[in-house]
Amino acid sequence: MTRSEERGVRKEGSEAATIVRPELVEGPSADHHDFVLETSEISKHFGAVRAVDRLSISIPRTGMTSIVGPNGSGKSTLVNLLSGTLPLDGGIVIIDGVGLRVVRAHETPEHGITRTFQEVRLFDQISVWDNIMVVLTERRTFRALMERGKQSHREKAQNILENVGMWEKRDSLAMDLSYGQRKLLEIGRAMALDVHTYLFDEPFAGLFPQMLEQVKDIMRLMRDEGRSIIFISHNMDIVRELTDHLIVLDSGRLLAEGDVTEVLASDEVIQAYLGT
Repeated sequence: MTRSEERGVRKEGSEAATIVRPELVEGPSADHHDFVLETSEISKHFGAVRAVDRLSISIPRTGMTSIVGPNGSGKSTLVNLLSGTLPLDGGIVIIDGVGLRVVRAHETPEHGITRTFQEVRLFDQISVWDNIMVVLTERRTFRALMERGKQSHREKAQNILENVGMWEKRDSLAMDLSYGQRKLLEIGRAMALDVHTYLFDEPFAGLFPQMLEQVKDIMRLMRDEGRSIIFISHNMDIVRELTDHLIVLDSGRLLAEGDVTEVLASDEVIQAYLGT
């Protein structure tokens, strides 16, 4: 279901448009207070392959949103576009009511968004503690500049490591951690950015049951703090358990979007995605 008409996206030069930089070409959508992140007709092509094809979605301001679909449906490409890891070929990403034709990865935390990767990315040669402190001390927001006191950063680092269950490993080098522990540390680094929206690409992949439950608990904690959590998963049991808002993709296009129970019960999704 496409919502570009419903959102009433305003074009450049209209009375209500907000232009901050040349790449900020749209003003707030009509119902942007309900949605933290939206897209309007975004596309990404790799040669003749349309990985994401004129896709329009709306992600609620709070709660958990999952993105599902068969392999090759465009899930990871969508996350890469939302986070600025890949450039848009067309369309607009709307963050907190402000539209962007260009999304730059290094600027997304300033827009309130960060992401994790399927392949964990850490500073392997330094400790768990320092991996968190690097993020806290390198933030470039005004609020961060007002909180440069070392004690403030140390308290935040301890709180984050306790929340992700890595406090006891704080002195270990990142390179010495298990795969699951590396995932936890990457989530902790994302938490250190203190943004309103988190994109998780396959956060449960490859985890043993105990670690999987730990990651679910961390995501619930973040949700309960008022964050918007967006994740990709092939595990439909986890999707049913955690998800409030579900987005189903098929061949780069939106197949269905809405309440998880209603979407999974729809004939269109059952026939096209679940295969029954």
